[in-house]
Amino acid sequence: MTTKEVDPGDDLETLSRNMTRVEDLTERLIKAFGNTNAVNPSLHGPSQDLYAKAAQAYWQGMLDNPSRVFEQQIQYWGKAVSHFLEAQQALAKGKLQPPDDTGPRDRRFSNSLWESHPYFNFIKQQYLINSDAIQQAISEIDHLDEVEKLRLTYFGQQIVDMMAPTNFLQTNPDALQRAVETEGESLVKGLENLVADLEANNGELVVSLADNSAFEIGENIAVSPGKVVFRNKMMELIQYSPSTDQVYDIPVVLFPPWINKFYILDLKQQNSLIKWVVDQGYTLFVVSWVNPDASYADVGMEDYIEDGFLKAIEIAKSISKQKQVNAVGYCIAGTTLNLTLALLKKRGDKSVKSATFFTTLTDFSEQGEFTPFLQDDFIDGIEEEVAAQGILRSFIMGRTMSFLRSNDLIYKPAIRNYMMGEAPPAFDLLYWNGDGSGLPGKMTMQYLRGLCQRNEFINGTFQILGEQLSIKDVSVPLCSIATETDHIAAWKDCYRGVQQMGSRSKTFIVGQSGHVAGIVNPPSKNKYGHFTNSDLTGTADEWMDGATFTQTSWWLIWERWLRKKSGKKRPARKPGDSTYKPLCDAPGTYVRVKASL
Repeated sequence: MTTKEVDPGDDLETLSRNMTRVEDLTERLIKAFGNTNAVNPSLHGPSQDLYAKAAQAYWQGMLDNPSRVFEQQIQYWGKAVSHFLEAQQALAKGKLQPPDDTGPRDRRFSNSLWESHPYFNFIKQQYLINSDAIQQAISEIDHLDEVEKLRLTYFGQQIVDMMAPTNFLQTNPDALQRAVETEGESLVKGLENLVADLEANNGELVVSLADNSAFEIGENIAVSPGKVVFRNKMMELIQYSPSTDQVYDIPVVLFPPWINKFYILDLKQQNSLIKWVVDQGYTLFVVSWVNPDASYADVGMEDYIEDGFLKAIEIAKSISKQKQVNAVGYCIAGTTLNLTLALLKKRGDKSVKSATFFTTLTDFSEQGEFTPFLQDDFIDGIEEEVAAQGILRSFIMGRTMSFLRSNDLIYKPAIRNYMMGEAPPAFDLLYWNGDGSGLPGKMTMQYLRGLCQRNEFINGTFQILGEQLSIKDVSVPLCSIATETDHIAAWKDCYRGVQQMGSRSKTFIVGQSGHVAGIVNPPSKNKYGHFTNSDLTGTADEWMDGATFTQTSWWLIWERWLRKKSGKKRPARKPGDSTYKPLCDAPGTYVRVKASL
């Protein structure tokens, strides 16, 4: 066996070439940062009042019970010093190996060097000791109200996650090994990825989650056939082409959220809810919302209701020649569908025969994981931001959502892209996740102040379009689907809202998984089951205790429910009619517009 000889000149040539690329990239990096359209500083973290209150509470706790505080400190000092001494003793004995107890396992530390290498094991264990000390100190602060304690816990965890040694090149063995193996090429590619992300987002650091070049809307995602039959300033209305000879009389009108694009429900044919609904014999209309820019600053929730919900219902009735529709709302669109139903009730309009809600919040008395962001300091900052920009820019909302799962949606992709020099994966769900929309300034504040902070719809005081609306005004037969691990619309919060609706006929379903995967759950995969219970009188925990679990997609039970409210069969309808002539093929034009930065 021979060893390949390496010419030192080759190494120098590679180094020289990489250094030239680094110089060019550095110039682009500086230029990209210079183009930044700054975000309101108050959106980067909580006001200093929170930390001041935390410090005051900590010292008050020390005065009230000094022994407990000293015990915390001594425990931390003891662990840290013992850890250091063990490492020193091992070195003194010439034992270049980690201790027998290499510490608790953490999926971030999957590289075997975290266990086998003394340097990396020391760093890992000290980080975990520090993390535990911070979390314990926060958990044992007594003199803070519940909301402040939740916020402090959240932001303390953000600091802990940010300071993980895996997030830094010099303490990440995966990145260091890759740099050595590639003679620094991985670091240059990582810098290229970083610069590309900055340039693509006007100097804002938005980590690419997916390979954008791998997907083309209308080509390999959002491909279900149909026609845009109407367009106004708020939406395009798509009527999908039938795939069956017969369809039910009453059409379905689906309202997706306008924070992201509608094609989460039509990513690919194998998991497309849109295709599946059409294949069951329904005439399906889907709204594709406009991606607003600064000119939409004064657009409010009333515009979404009048020019979106009510207009889509009116057109669907006209084209299908029916007096009623079955309406579906997902996430914020489900919340707004509730408002629309309450408004129709006030007006004596019976255009909606039934309503379905996907992961829909109406009762915001408990704000769950969004508690840190729904307090006045953040909402005041958003108000200043939308006053300056006209809209809440998409990346701000996306960043907030990502920080709820920062290790998975920020640090892990950043390590892969920037430190390992890898290209983002070709993953359609992550592509959709990064294809967000802005939110009009007026609408944003109506939602955050009126619904989230003041809970006016539950209190019966939400005023819009000349009416004062209450959740009790929602009286049509309804089906609400929540998901078990949803961190955006927790199922217990969804349940609490459904309990307060005025409908006599209510069906509540909890699907397994989360906000997206729990909804996009085709029966053919048989991946996630669902829970049902017809008794909605008790607490959420009591409902779940009495629920029946079925190992099939909730799509099946929902379709059986929907079928009973859809009338008889008739010959299939082609999209549009003489009044609403098709304007273009699905998925339309609005869905292709990228968010303003």
